[in-house]
Amino acid sequence: MSNTSNEKSDVLVIGGGPAGMLAALRAGDLGAKTVLVTRDEFGGMAANDGPVPVRTLAHAARLLRDARQLNRYGIETGHTKLNYSRLLERVHEVVKDVRSRSTFRKQIDSVGVAVHERCGDAGFADPHTIEAESGLRLCAEKIIVCTGGVNRRLTVPGSELTATHSDAWALTSVPESILVVGGGATGAQVASIFNAFGSKIQLFQTGPRILPTEDEEVSAAVAELFRASGITIRENFGTVDSFEKTTNGTRMYFSKDGKQESTDAALVVTAIGWIANVAGLHLDNAGVETDARGYIGVDEFMTTSASHVFAAGDVTGRMMLVPQAIQDGFVAATNAVRGATMMALDAPAPIGSFTDPEYAQVGMTEAQASANGEVVVAKIRFDSTTRTIIDGRTNGLCKLIVDSKTRQILGCHAVGERAVEITQVAAVCMAARMRVDDLANVPLSFPTYAGVLGIVAGQASRRLNLKVDWQASKFLDQ
Repeated sequence: MSNTSNEKSDVLVIGGGPAGMLAALRAGDLGAKTVLVTRDEFGGMAANDGPVPVRTLAHAARLLRDARQLNRYGIETGHTKLNYSRLLERVHEVVKDVRSRSTFRKQIDSVGVAVHERCGDAGFADPHTIEAESGLRLCAEKIIVCTGGVNRRLTVPGSELTATHSDAWALTSVPESILVVGGGATGAQVASIFNAFGSKIQLFQTGPRILPTEDEEVSAAVAELFRASGITIRENFGTVDSFEKTTNGTRMYFSKDGKQESTDAALVVTAIGWIANVAGLHLDNAGVETDARGYIGVDEFMTTSASHVFAAGDVTGRMMLVPQAIQDGFVAATNAVRGATMMALDAPAPIGSFTDPEYAQVGMTEAQASANGEVVVAKIRFDSTTRTIIDGRTNGLCKLIVDSKTRQILGCHAVGERAVEITQVAAVCMAARMRVDDLANVPLSFPTYAGVLGIVAGQASRRLNLKVDWQASKFLDQ
């Protein structure tokens, strides 16, 4: 049976991750004859190698942490021990359930999108035709590239001895020790999760601080709590020279100011960046250009240098997050079907990580906002808020950055329990253009983590000499 289709589709989407799923759904919903081609399983990295499995492992790490606190609340249990094999079974169960119950898949099927899974890499044979490793050959009037990204790899001698975060999630047992090279979001997650599982963790960062894109105060707080939990952090360590195999794992050689050092671990994980997955796409055959960083360049309509080809998600190098990939996929598909009618959305984009402690942000950091104008910064530490005291999770803080003139919330940053959820609430307020005193006047439920945000908003409002009508808020930060 031939894998070649002579019939041309209206829209062909390459990639079955969040951006590709939404692009295919949107195109089909608009009435376009649509085809979706995936390299592996439906769902892409997010479902199979990203947020879904990672969040499952992080949840297990949290359960272990919570179990150690049971006795503090008068709950007597036996010895808690991690069965990593059983945990992996649970991860696979979750991934399978998410994939099989995916609302996107049901909706995609309902609008008549033809889905081709496990096709291997697909690339352009000519401007309107793609060929996949499976032998599939398809033609379309418009094509949307949503192939995501891949780990950036080191190129020093012995780098083949290192693993990526994907390899870390696929381990069949917990290593005695792990050296994580790269202190960004991915590296911090690997370090935090496997530290909870009992691995001895070293976290190496070339720059002056881990989590360099976070607010400096958040970065410092996470580093302090990581160290308190037993993680060794080496910032400004210099450059990696090489790796070599040892009897019990891998040794890394690194240098700074002409002095070379080394350190060993059972496993070395590199998390030094995320690059566009364009290998095998043969973009030249379609006239699609990449930018200086290697990502597919797009305009505000998600159109590439070839007017009939669009791109969305991580492959564009924009905000490489699932919600933004979904939004970009929607915009790309809308414009592929209707023409250039919709611009990329510019809305507050909350970013968070399920490490221990959690950390999250939306909007500007304090340094960014202060450089742009006069601001008021309000902050509260978690050791003085009721819900965190009740839960025994008093490490952390929440801060708001507010424009002194407009009273608009410019940024929210949190570290500690439920930091991600707190920041989501702030993002909604920012998207709605609420002023800080508007937020302070909302009587949020007590005692809750979201309520912490109301307290900070009240502080900021009073510093701006604004009236807060909900008088009780005056007393909740005492």
